[in-house]
Amino acid sequence: MGNFRFNLLVCAGTGCVSNNSLKVKTALEKEIEKHNLQEEIQVVTTGCNGFCANGPIVVVKPDDIFYQLLTEEDIPHLVEEHFLKGRPVEKLMYTPAKGEAPIPKMSDIPFFGKQRLIALANRGLIDPENIEEYIALGGYKALAKALTEMTPEQVIEEIKASGLRGRGGAGFPTGKKWEFCRNASGGGGTSPSLKYIICNADEGDPGAFMDRSIVESDPHALLEGMLIGAYAIGADHGFIYIRAEYPLALERLNQALEQARDYGLLGQDILGTDFSFDISVSKGAGAFVCGEETSLIGSLEGKLPEPRVRPPYPAQSGYMGKPTNINNVETWANVPHIIKRGADWFSSIGTETSKGTKVFSLVGKVNNTGLVEVPMGISMREIVFDIGGGIPDGKKFKAVQTGGPSGGCIPESLLDTPVDYESLTQAGSIMGSGGMIVMDENNCMVEVARYFVSFTQQESCGKCSPCREGTWHMMNILDDITQGKGQEGDIELLEKIGRNIKETALCGLGNTAPNPVLTTIRYFRDEYEAHIRDKRCPAGVCKSLITYSIDPEKCTGCTVCARNCPVDCISGERKQTHVIDQEKCIKCGMCYSVCNFDAVRIE
Repeated sequence: MGNFRFNLLVCAGTGCVSNNSLKVKTALEKEIEKHNLQEEIQVVTTGCNGFCANGPIVVVKPDDIFYQLLTEEDIPHLVEEHFLKGRPVEKLMYTPAKGEAPIPKMSDIPFFGKQRLIALANRGLIDPENIEEYIALGGYKALAKALTEMTPEQVIEEIKASGLRGRGGAGFPTGKKWEFCRNASGGGGTSPSLKYIICNADEGDPGAFMDRSIVESDPHALLEGMLIGAYAIGADHGFIYIRAEYPLALERLNQALEQARDYGLLGQDILGTDFSFDISVSKGAGAFVCGEETSLIGSLEGKLPEPRVRPPYPAQSGYMGKPTNINNVETWANVPHIIKRGADWFSSIGTETSKGTKVFSLVGKVNNTGLVEVPMGISMREIVFDIGGGIPDGKKFKAVQTGGPSGGCIPESLLDTPVDYESLTQAGSIMGSGGMIVMDENNCMVEVARYFVSFTQQESCGKCSPCREGTWHMMNILDDITQGKGQEGDIELLEKIGRNIKETALCGLGNTAPNPVLTTIRYFRDEYEAHIRDKRCPAGVCKSLITYSIDPEKCTGCTVCARNCPVDCISGERKQTHVIDQEKCIKCGMCYSVCNFDAVRIE
């Protein structure tokens, strides 16, 4: 980054950009120019820093000072105090949720403390739109090593020895997958040796943004991984299938592709060898089912995105009937590090059966939301409380869902569960692509199950009846339960339908669709029973089963609730106790939200 006294790393991932980080960058540049500091200070736009809840973020290097939640108005004071007077501005630094003293250095912030970065190694450090910054940090060295020092078979053996498993959800060993594709006959036809590789960047889980952030922060890591994979498998063309709803990731990906071609890293005779390879980008329309690899292939071919019966597997007959290997963004981004540093290094991280690290989007009822990368085997408790900073407002932890809509809900009693493929499966959940949603005491687990089944039912491609019909019946039963119409036997019926779907659905998405229901019944059966038998929602969420009332001992008669009620169902004189007319109340919760005296009760 040159011989500057300070480098100001401005986060420009989607989260920070949506909070005006680019305006903060412009304000910094103006102030630096105003004070004639251009020779001393460089402003660098980076990808996602990871600490999404606290953006816009600026990290000052080499001091490692971490500034957060910045606005344009903060910048003149910041530049004058820090860079002219040498006094870092505490009020703009990270402050723990408990109200402790500000923490100036990024390396001392608990959110970053237990993370270990591999797939996200360059996050927040380089300009993702500048290939030279990627190269300066060792980028494309792994490709050069693979092409000039290793045979394709040796590359595959290195990936196998590393223990890398697919980060897209299923966790299949990556090296074996590559080997199957390399050894495939080629599918016949006019080009019997033609093979393809695909990057699945179509993450559709609610609350998930792992792959998007990797592409936005470090697109060349993805390209380098695909190049190495193509060399190992024997493919000369690849596709990146990415959501059209990711405009910033798409823009940076296309820039990276053009830069790689300009530098001779894509195209013919790469790095002076006889290896040739290029990549096309295909935009997906956002269908959840395209996360399943055979559905993705169908979409790429211009057909309906429906799962195909396997065998044959894509490694035997995939895109256009040719052997095809699919991995997701995070899997490809791990590959250059394994080739550069060796299988032994990678396999020394994690557990016996789950090697390396995993990227998660940590969201929901947690203080420190954002993107985290942790070593496999870390406990759920460490992620939620040490990295995530615990639950906001002193609320009690209830559950964490891993694996997106197809994942399960893990209760407090299992918070010490190691985060690895086998342990999560044993708990009734899955690793998935990396979504992690934290819930507190105010979450109704029956409603949570209903929401995710509704999502998977709407997103079902409809090809197989277990998923199409089974999720529809589960959703209707859950609708009834949350509306106070539940009956004895509903719980057992949900379990029966869920087990049948898991055993008979055509694809992995259908097989895992019942997980939210089955795990919430397994761990929170009492909430289901309260809804059905007592017609009561313990969390106070399901509108049909709750009543809003005003505590006369706490009501001050401030009239805020009455003034904000959309149906005028609250009456009372100023400074006198107010009353809610239950016949008119639509249970919108506005009174509960605006009351400053905790006087509105949910019963």
